[in-house]
Amino acid sequence: MGTVPATPTPQERALLDAARGGDQGAYGRLVEPFRGELHAHCYRMLGSLHDAEDALQEALLRAWRGLPGFEGRSSLRSWLYRIATNTCLNAIGRRPKRVLPVDYGPATDPHAGPGEPLVESVWVEPYPDEKVGLEEGYAAPEARFEQREAVELAFVAALQHLPPNQRAVLILREVLGFSAREVAEALETTVASVNSALQRARKTVDERLPEQSQQATLRSLGDDGVRTVVERYVEAWMRGDVGAVVAMLSEDATFSMPPLRSYFYGREAISVFLEGWPLSGLWRWRTLGTRANGQPALAFYTWDDETRSFHRFALNVVTLQGDQISAVTAFLGRTTDDLDRSLIERLPDQPDDPRKMAVFFERFGLPEELPA
Repeated sequence: MGTVPATPTPQERALLDAARGGDQGAYGRLVEPFRGELHAHCYRMLGSLHDAEDALQEALLRAWRGLPGFEGRSSLRSWLYRIATNTCLNAIGRRPKRVLPVDYGPATDPHAGPGEPLVESVWVEPYPDEKVGLEEGYAAPEARFEQREAVELAFVAALQHLPPNQRAVLILREVLGFSAREVAEALETTVASVNSALQRARKTVDERLPEQSQQATLRSLGDDGVRTVVERYVEAWMRGDVGAVVAMLSEDATFSMPPLRSYFYGREAISVFLEGWPLSGLWRWRTLGTRANGQPALAFYTWDDETRSFHRFALNVVTLQGDQISAVTAFLGRTTDDLDRSLIERLPDQPDDPRKMAVFFERFGLPEELPA
């Protein structure tokens, strides 16, 4: 495929021989160049950072055990993707589909406030593409989507609506640039079946994607333009200026907070929610800028009287439409299984969820707290 060698390089063959002899260090050096892209592949397939890490670990263990059977008729990269893809397909069969709140149900009445939480296993999770080392640009000349374009929230959410085999076909063909023959071999099917699955998958995904990707939007704004939008948004939050925040939103903007099932649609609804809850004056906020899913993101921290510092609360992934904000997806790190409305409405006062904080903060290299 493209410029990728069809068979292992001489250096890879030397490492393969050593790894087959039981040299785990050689095996580590053999697979390390592919770890970042395989990690992203598992995330696209599963929609979850946690699940992707588990799947990658299992796939690399399977590859280690399967080294004696690797005859080198294909590239090492193709062989590893075959194992990783089938590991992910097995994982998909064991769990529910992941979505974002905007795909789960209708928008919420903003006067009702935050909705009840659902089990977090149904939600797409944010992805630390820069920390993983995911490269920019296309994985191969034949790819249709850029590598970072293919981890954007809208893209990953759209993938989750595909049947598992269609999802695998679209990623392998359109994101990674493998040929129909290579994909057919990986999935143990026919080229005709791969082409048919790709046609159906394209239709579903194209219907769900915005007209312009976030990567194209970010390039059109430039670094300074993106920085200006984010800084204005943060400054408005810090002032508690609901009007200024809402003025930066597109008319059809959404604000969602997984694992809560609720989301708010449109400027007016978001204004009511912000004024009644996060910007009501009950909480003080601080932010740190970061990136997630190839998009601007903000780590939100809330004031804690006991420690006299700001403690981590949520990772907000920001989606831009020109110089306006079209979606905020706030991944909450503090939740409660108690359906008591008074507790749900005061989530900033609830304790940390260790697993969510690991996925939303630690994997992004974000600190636990900020000084006053």
